Amino acid sequence: MASVMGVWAFCQTILHTIFPPEFRFAFLKFFHKFFNFFTSYCYYDITEIDGVNTNELYNAVQLYLSSSAATSANRLSLNRSLNSSSITFGLSNNDRLVDSYNGVKVVWEHVITQRQTQSFSWRPLPEEKRGFILRAKKKDKTVVLVSYLDFIMEMAKDLRRKHQDRLLYTNSHGGSLDSRGQPWESVPFKHPSTFETLAMDPLKKAEIMADLLDFTHGESFYQRTGRAWKRGYLLYGPPGTGKSSMIAAMANYLGYDIYDVELTEVNKNSELRKLLMKTSSKSIIVIEDIDCSINLTNRNKNGVGKINYNVPSLPGSNRGEDGGNTITLSGLLNFTDGLWSCCGNERIFVFTTNHIEKLDPALLRSGRMDMHIHMSYCSFSALKILFKNYLGCEDDQLDGVVLKELEGVIDDAEMTPADISEVLIKNRHDKDNAVRELLEALKTKAKRNGMKSRERKTNEDEDKEHEKRALDSPKQDCDLLQESSNKCEEKDDENNTINKRL
Repeated sequence: MASVMGVWAFCQTILHTIFPPEFRFAFLKFFHKFFNFFTSYCYYDITEIDGVNTNELYNAVQLYLSSSAATSANRLSLNRSLNSSSITFGLSNNDRLVDSYNGVKVVWEHVITQRQTQSFSWRPLPEEKRGFILRAKKKDKTVVLVSYLDFIMEMAKDLRRKHQDRLLYTNSHGGSLDSRGQPWESVPFKHPSTFETLAMDPLKKAEIMADLLDFTHGESFYQRTGRAWKRGYLLYGPPGTGKSSMIAAMANYLGYDIYDVELTEVNKNSELRKLLMKTSSKSIIVIEDIDCSINLTNRNKNGVGKINYNVPSLPGSNRGEDGGNTITLSGLLNFTDGLWSCCGNERIFVFTTNHIEKLDPALLRSGRMDMHIHMSYCSFSALKILFKNYLGCEDDQLDGVVLKELEGVIDDAEMTPADISEVLIKNRHDKDNAVRELLEALKTKAKRNGMKSRERKTNEDEDKEHEKRALDSPKQDCDLLQESSNKCEEKDDENNTINKRL
């Protein structure tokens, strides 16, 4: 065996000596053309590193094939990425997998070879050279290159969102960029809120979920109508009604990341645009307590028909070093509905406020805030969801008489889901005691609200009575003056008559 290998090495040396490199290259090129003429297949190489940059298509193919490799491949490589909540599967070295797309069958092969030793490089490459070889029939070449690879990229994005936990971004440094050229800092988003656990009227939740689902599937509609693929939601209501939980439920339902914009950290409109440009598609951009962040009340009118869009901000906030160039209402409107808002696709803007009447009407119109969601006090249907969440029981497992009492008093009590949750958390190990204590708390709150309502009504009646007296008082004074005037005239007539007789 050793002698045969030696002879073969000797022959290769002679061939390399006799035939120049140009001749050998031309011969190999002719041989490949001749071979390809008789074969019905074409091959595509997808390497892990393209030059010095990572090949995005390689990562997409690896993730896409992992969805079917678990059941089709013979050998698997297992991987769990950072911030991932599940294990992904991949093809092992030189293993093959058959895939089909719209009736077209292709074969994927994962190839791993050792890279040659590098003498010097500014960016050292991995020791192993990884890549995929895609084999398809020549007649299917157009389908593979035009639609199949795009389909893989889209599927990989969806799989990456499912496998990877949500991320919560914040602009802790205003709009300035860090060393990586990013104005955002992120942490894994672990909020467990879902629409199933959200204490809210089921019909209202179903309406919101249907609207979100319709938005995510509406790419063709938005393109056809010439609208930017975005949607705005305004969550308003008293504190403790679940506005933040609603945002978390929306993110978990759609699989979107969240960008929490802190307006008090942003100095200028240009920084606000910079933040918007650095957000990714398929994300939720949140501005909480918009009425407290900066002064965005109704626009002041300077003169007849002249509107001042440069609404001043709160003292000490949203000002640059020069004391000017603050965030304006116009800048915020452009952020949500201007040309810069179209620099990404499939994004949702969510604003929250406790006082909707304080916001400018221009911020509330359709196209900026398309859907207004009132987060109100806890209703009886929402209360049953809280019983299931905190006590682990359905409403049919509780005393029917107590449930009737709860249903009759909960609307008058006007307690938020947060207040009710606190009562249930303290007594979660004893559901009977939890229900009794909650009933007493609701009755006490309803009684207090009733007293306040009667006092308010009494005060209103007194105000009306005072107003009536104030309106009637001038009339009585006028009648007295008129009567006095008439008496004076009568007395003057009598005096005139007596004088004439004399």
